[in-house]
Amino acid sequence: MGDELLEVIQAVRDRVRARYPSGSAAANAPLADLMPVVHARDAAEAKVAAIGSVNPRPPGLVNGILQGAKKLVSRALDWHVREQVEFNRAAIGCVEALMGALNDVNRSLAALGSDFAARHEELRGQLEEARQEARELRDIRSHWSAWRVEWERKLSVNEVQFLRSVADLQTAFQHRVSLIEANFRDLVKSQHGDFTTALERASIDIQQRLWSDLERIRGEYERLIHEELRLVRQRAGALVQPAPRPAGQEMAEAAPDLDWLRFAARFRGSEERVRELARYYVPHFVGCREVVDLGCGRGEFLEVMKEAGVAARGVDLSREAVALCRAKGLEAEAADLFDHLAALADASVEGIFCGQVVEHLAPHRLPELVRLAAAKLARGGVLAIETPNPECLAIFATHFFLDPTHTRPIPSALLVYYLEECGFTRIQVHRLSPAVESMPSLAALPEEFRQTFFDGLDSAVIARR
Repeated sequence: MGDELLEVIQAVRDRVRARYPSGSAAANAPLADLMPVVHARDAAEAKVAAIGSVNPRPPGLVNGILQGAKKLVSRALDWHVREQVEFNRAAIGCVEALMGALNDVNRSLAALGSDFAARHEELRGQLEEARQEARELRDIRSHWSAWRVEWERKLSVNEVQFLRSVADLQTAFQHRVSLIEANFRDLVKSQHGDFTTALERASIDIQQRLWSDLERIRGEYERLIHEELRLVRQRAGALVQPAPRPAGQEMAEAAPDLDWLRFAARFRGSEERVRELARYYVPHFVGCREVVDLGCGRGEFLEVMKEAGVAARGVDLSREAVALCRAKGLEAEAADLFDHLAALADASVEGIFCGQVVEHLAPHRLPELVRLAAAKLARGGVLAIETPNPECLAIFATHFFLDPTHTRPIPSALLVYYLEECGFTRIQVHRLSPAVESMPSLAALPEEFRQTFFDGLDSAVIARR
């Protein structure tokens, strides 16, 4: 019996708490306490119920006379207080409705507080997971350049070892062929006379077949290594999502998914060669307090500026190239060059270098680049733009269309016009990388014809603000 009574009491408590919730909806949102309102309502109801009643007195003749007089007066004034009584009862009804609405609000706040607490815990867990993923991505980004350098070093070492093994095999093969040839020659002479010519032809044929097999093996070896590099890069790319392309970016919109660092090493040239070409610009930038390299790539120009004691920083869309620059101790960041220039303060830099970039831009964006450079350069600042020279016919046969992201060549006369329109002065045009150095057969052409149509593969336009 006692247990059943306890259960009934607990049920009553639960119903009362559901109707009149107390406490707080969340840690920082206490609910309104309605008990004072309940007590005030009960007191008001008691007063309303007492309207029209006669105060009790001790029984007796006097009491009976007084009670009768009071009742007579009460009935006589009923018409006068009826409106007041109805108003009081309506006010009590309004209080009842208000308490019901406040109870509903408290219940809703309590439910919202519970949902908020649950959602808060869920979001906290998701935030912790996101932070963990961000830490992992930072670790991958910080180590990727070191992994690549180490992998390429091992690749170079393995290739050297492979070539040494091939040379040893060739030496051993030559030795054994010589022995076999000598023995066979003696045997043939003793039996059929001198067949030296036929034997030599057979030996040459065997050597050619051997070298053909070795070249095929080497090709398969290189293809396997580069496939492994691509696989490593794709796995890293699946973890490190690239930043979204900025609005207005039109460089290499349909660029294929290639290993651009390897592409640059094969078709642009080794880093040593590009550094040597970049030293041509040192006299023009010496003395500048700050130089910006737009499209810094592997950082050859930045390295040359660092050697010359000139403060320089690079900007490039490729996060892999930026990571390589930072691994060399250079200052570089991944950004769109238009956005980067627009964010700089006017007249805040003394030098801008843009090497092998403008040919990647849509034609209508080149004047915009020149205008931005003019706005950001300080008075007397230097702007140098290097691009393939379309006046050299050789670039269309061998160089320009090797890069699938090139849009169109930029004639130096057009570039000079854009610079003049934006207020640049002391504009100079230089021809770099003579075509005859990479194509010796051009030396057979007449000098004047060669200078007109096969001069420098690249052109550099240098101007002052």
